[in-house]
Parts: sequence; C-alpha cells; structure tokens
Amino acid sequence: MAISSIDQKLLRDFWQLRGQSLAIALVIASGIATLAMSLSTLDSLSFSQQHFYQTSRFATVFASITRAPKNLEQRLRLLPGVAHLETRVVAPVRLKMGMSDQPVGGKIISLPDSGSPLLNDLFIFKGRTVKPGHGNEVVINNAFAEAHHLQPGDSLNAIINGRINTLTIVGTATSPEYVIHMPPGTLIPDYKRYGIFWMSRRALAALYDMSGAFNDLTLSLAEGANAADVIDQLDEILSPYGAIGAYGRDDQASHRFLSMELEQLSAMATLIPAIFLAVAAFLFNIVISRIIAFQREQIATLKAFGYSNISIAWHYIKLVLIITMIGAAIGLIAGIYMGQAMSDMYSEYYRLPFLLYRLEWPVVVLSIVVSIFAACGGALFALYRAVRLPPAEAMHPEAPLNYRQSFVEKWGGLQFFSTPEKMIIRQLQRRPLKVVLSTIGTAMACAIIILGSFGQDSVRYMLDIQFKHNWQEDIGVNFTEAHSINALGHLRNLPGVYAAEPFRFSAVELRAEHRRQKTVIQGYQPSSQLRPNLDLKHSSTKLPDTGLVINQFLAKTLRVKRGDMLTVKFLEGSRKVREVPVTLIIDELSGILTFMNLDALNRLLGEGDRATGAWLAVDLNTLPDIYRTLNNWPDIVGSYTRQELLKNFTDMLDEQIVAFMLVTTLLAGCIAFGVIYNSMRISLSERAGELASLRILGFTTREITYILLGEQSLIILVAIPLGFLSGYGLCVFLVENMATDLFRMPLIINRETYTAAALIVIVSGLISGLIVWRRIKQLDMVSVLKTGS
Repeated sequence: MAISSIDQKLLRDFWQLRGQSLAIALVIASGIATLAMSLSTLDSLSFSQQHFYQTSRFATVFASITRAPKNLEQRLRLLPGVAHLETRVVAPVRLKMGMSDQPVGGKIISLPDSGSPLLNDLFIFKGRTVKPGHGNEVVINNAFAEAHHLQPGDSLNAIINGRINTLTIVGTATSPEYVIHMPPGTLIPDYKRYGIFWMSRRALAALYDMSGAFNDLTLSLAEGANAADVIDQLDEILSPYGAIGAYGRDDQASHRFLSMELEQLSAMATLIPAIFLAVAAFLFNIVISRIIAFQREQIATLKAFGYSNISIAWHYIKLVLIITMIGAAIGLIAGIYMGQAMSDMYSEYYRLPFLLYRLEWPVVVLSIVVSIFAACGGALFALYRAVRLPPAEAMHPEAPLNYRQSFVEKWGGLQFFSTPEKMIIRQLQRRPLKVVLSTIGTAMACAIIILGSFGQDSVRYMLDIQFKHNWQEDIGVNFTEAHSINALGHLRNLPGVYAAEPFRFSAVELRAEHRRQKTVIQGYQPSSQLRPNLDLKHSSTKLPDTGLVINQFLAKTLRVKRGDMLTVKFLEGSRKVREVPVTLIIDELSGILTFMNLDALNRLLGEGDRATGAWLAVDLNTLPDIYRTLNNWPDIVGSYTRQELLKNFTDMLDEQIVAFMLVTTLLAGCIAFGVIYNSMRISLSERAGELASLRILGFTTREITYILLGEQSLIILVAIPLGFLSGYGLCVFLVENMATDLFRMPLIINRETYTAAALIVIVSGLISGLIVWRRIKQLDMVSVLKTGS
C-alpha cells in the first residue's frame, strides 16, 4: 500500500529528530518502567497473598489468653457472627542449637490431633505434617529451616515449660499467620534466631500443662458479621481467663507488615511515574512547539493543498504517538525485568509459599494509555497553535524579537564581556519564556535524582542514631514471663557482664475520647545507661519519672498533646484501666511504641517490681561463655545482639531500599540526559541560521560552540540549585505519603546526594554538549542559510 505524502513527511521528520526522539522516549520509558515495575510487583504480591490466604483459610480474628477450659469452646462457637472457630495451645520454646551459640527462641503452636486445621492451614514445603500419636514430631517454619540447614528427619533439643525435649522434624512449612515474623521486641525478621513450630495438640498440651485447656484461638466471621462486635463479645467472655484483648486481621503482625508494604508500593506506583511522565509531557510541549515554529511554511503549504486542520493535527499527533510507543515498549520490557527482580527480592523477605510474578494486560494497557495521555497532553497547546494558524500568516516567518536594549545594557553591564559573551547574555534576556522552561526541565531532572537517592541517606541516618546513639546494650534478653527484678542479680554476676538493666513490655490500649490505639508500653529505668536517649535527636532526651512518652505519629493519631490525659487499658493481668498524662512527645520513627518509667509502670499494674527482659553490656570476647550460661537458663525465651540486629537491618536495606534507589537514580539519569540533550538540540535547530551567519562573518567553530553551549551552561548552573529545592520538596511529599505506624523515614538528604545529583546533571550536559559540538562542526552553512534551519 502506497504511503501518502503527509505520512512520508512524518517519516522524514521522525528521522531528522531521531536523536531528540530517542531522548524523549527514554524519559517516557523511565516513567513506564517504574509504573510497570511497581504495579506488576504490587499485583503479584497481592495476588499471591490473597491466594495463600484463601487456600489456607486465614483467620479474621485472633485472641490470646492465659488459660481457659476446653469446654468454653462450644460457647464461643455459638457467638453471633462466628463462622468457624478453633482453639489452640501456644507455648514459648527455646532451642539448644549449641552451648556456645546465642539462645534461639520461638513459638510452638498446636495442630489438631486429627485432620487439618480449620483455619490457618499449613503449606508444606518438604516432608509431611505431624501424625496422631507421635508426640515428638514437629513441623518447623521453612525460613528457620533454611537458616539452619535443617531437613525432615533431623532432631531438635527444645526447652518447653522448663523441660528439655527431643523433637523430630517431619516437615517444613509456612502459615498465613507467619509470612513474616519477628522476635519479641524487634521490628525486623531474624529467621536464624527465632522460629515458628507446629506440634500435635495432645503432645503440646501435655508438655505445657494445658491438657483440657487452651490459651489461644482464631476464628473466621460469618458473612455480614461485624468484626468489632465479635471482638467485644470475645473480650467480655475471655476477660476472666487472662485475655490480652482480641484483635482483627488488620492488627495481626504478619498481615500488617505485608499490608504496609503494599501501601508503600502503591504510593510509589503513583508518585514517581507521575513525575517522570510530567517531565515527558513538558518535553513534548517544547519539542512540538518548536517543530511547528520551524514548519510554519510547511503547514501553510499543507493547508493550501487542502489538508484540513484535523489532518494536520493528526499528522503531528502521529509523530508524538510513534515516540511514545517506542518509549512505552522500552519501558514495559525494562519494567518486566525490574518487576521480576523486585518480586524475587520480596520473596526473600516475605515468606509466601509462592510468589507468582505476573504482568496483567490491564497494567500494560494502563501504562500505554497513561504515556499517550501525558504525551498528547504535553503537545496539545502546540497543536492548537498549529491548526489555528491562517495559511497567509504561516507563509511568513515569525515576527522578529524586539531587540531593544535590555536593562543590563542600559546600565553598562556588558562592557566587561567579550562579544560572544554579550551575545549569550542578550539571547537569554530576550527569550525569557524559553529560558524559564529549559531551566524548569533541567531542575526537575536534578530533583528526580535527589528523590531517587535520599531514601538511603534517611535510613542510614536512622540506623546510625538508633544503634549508636540510643541503644547502647550489647545483648537483649527476653524472659518467658514477667520475673522479679531481683532475678537480674544472676545476670549481673556473669563473668564479662558490665551492666544489666531491666525492662518490661506491657500490651495496652490507649484511648483519647473515641480514638483508640493498641500498642505496647516499654518500661525501663530513667537512669538507664544502656538506653540513654529516646528520640532521633543527637541531644539527650531522658525518660521522665512519671507519665507516658509517645511519639509524634501516635500523638497525631490520638490527637493529643503534652499534658493531655490518656486512658490506659492494660490487656494483661487484671486488665486495669488507668488515667495517665502525656509528659513527653518525641521524634521517633519506628512503630508506635510508648515509653514509661519502669517503677511507675509496675505501680500501675500492681504486681510489684517485675521485668520481662534485660539489656546487658558485656565484654564481647566472653560472648561464648555468656551464651553457654543463657542456654542453661530455662526462663529465657530468646535474645538478640545489637550487632546482629543492625546487620539484619542493613541486609534488608541493601536488598530493598538501596536496590530501588539505584534503579530510580538510573532512570532519573535518563531523564536528566533527555531534558538537557533536547534543550541543546532544539537550541541548535533554532539558531542554526544565526550560527551559520556568524561563521561566514569570521567566527570560528570554537566561538559559535561557546555561544550556544554557554547559554545552556548558564541554564544548567541556575537549574541545579532550583533542582535542589524542588528535590527537597518532592522528598517531603514522599515521606509524608509513605509514613505508616510501623515505619517512617526521616527527611535526611546528605551533601553527597546533592553533589551526586549535580554531577549527573553536569555530566549529562557535557555528553549532550559533545554531541551538539559534533553537529556544529558538520553544519553545511550554504544549506542552512537557504532553508533557514
């Protein structure tokens, strides 16, 4: 089929603009790649999560108690709104993995003596589940098995209820309750030091003195049932049995962590591609506007030959669409590759039994539609100018600029400059709109680089403050239950222990009018040397003697300020309710933990001087001896070292945040090059006639290159500080929109990040300048002066 004349012109235009088109396509590809990567990873995680939840019958309400008779189960099953209910025995467990190794703790959960669990069924990776009548069999969490290289058939020495038992591993598995799990008191998984285990109910009940009783239950809701109503009924019935408060799936730790990650992915999929595509739209507006300015006579000729306004507009839209589709194709391919890599990374952190990466057609269609919308939107104003241009007017060149003296010349400001430098300054002054648009585009490229890099600065800062400034202990030890503080004497007297300080965790519900928040109060001594500071400030913030200390996020959630009273409902023991003032609000970024003087906390609980754990400062050379002693202490459920906790955080960041930031910075670099190269190429096209005239008048190639690139260099120098300001603003927006009650990033941008952003912009300018310099050398002066371009 023959190609029409106007389409032949389209192909010629595209070929002449191939360099600029590729640069714009890379900008579009960056936005599409980020969009496709984020949405496909989000979809893959969501699909895998929901599929696992459904096939494993993930419960919707959970409750833990001290001890309740098994015959209470029937009453609970009859509660309105309950579809399925299952009671369980859950016990803390400690493993003897080696006398000189750090104590390894975990949780062991009962399985029905016959059949599969009604709720929270296991996904078996290797081996099988436990068999009835085999009391020493255990299924272990797959992540823990991988960390210790354990297989079905291996044995474990486990301390349950103070007694050592030899357990035989018959399978490795995971459960929807433990897609991710953390040791008590931490916010990072440690699959080597904390595991989840499953055992037959009859065997576990006998070991934990729970025969004929239960201390944990899960349930699913009937259709249309209200979770809050069911939880209130459960709390009322279970209160006499030491309940710590039922809670819904939204508050279940594993689900919460995964949900927060999905929310942050969703925010990322919205914000960053929007910025990238906005820059692409901006570029299209500039490029199409200047193409139309060059082709005024061609447009007039087309109209004279009978082409309608719609045909001419469609001609330029097709040029936009060709560039857009090239960018979208590159972006989708890159997005699939990055999405698969990101999904693999998440599978290491969130232990779903399967993570099925998929890129759905709606995501592909959305990516293409969004890119087309952004591109056409950017070119819309330029196209409007083209189609409304009368043929008679279009046959004439654009009216020349008014070359009146500028204010700089009037004041004699140019007398100190050479002729090329005067030409640069005059050109910038007489085309203010072009200069402003080019400066904005370059500044946005610089801002995007900062946006893509600041996360590493923020998290590194937080870790440095948390682990070097606030946390001074070498080892943290958790007890199976609250013990008298006097028990710390044994720890203080261990060889190599310099100090031992008690702490206590207590589950509570905080109330301010109708607003409620479940959290944990951590009590410790105000004179603590191992936790000397509370917040992220370098200046010391001590724990006050009385009242509650909450972070800014919790204060905002409950809408309270310093001096306000909070109702504290303890979810353990006698479930006391107390009114406690807020005495301090701190800048603290992880979780919604609340702090309190240990003595004051114990007084509120009315249980005497007790602690649920201790922090130790030790001689690190004596760690093997200390571990040996801790492994012989049956009341310790687990421990952590500050160094290992920091390593786990750092490993996670290197795998997730740093990898994402590197990708974003690479894409931002593409945008920087696209913006700067297009700006230079368009300037060369606009001023080709002038430059050719200057060559004929005797200017050297070096001098006219200096004139053209000097303008762009000044634009880049002005754009960089503006980019710093814009980047800071984008980072503020991102921090505010990605904050959750589990994790919040501090707004920290290091000098190195600003320097890197400036260098990337400058290097992009140098590369673009080199390309443009080569084209200047190849200028055919006669041809340029004939055609005017």
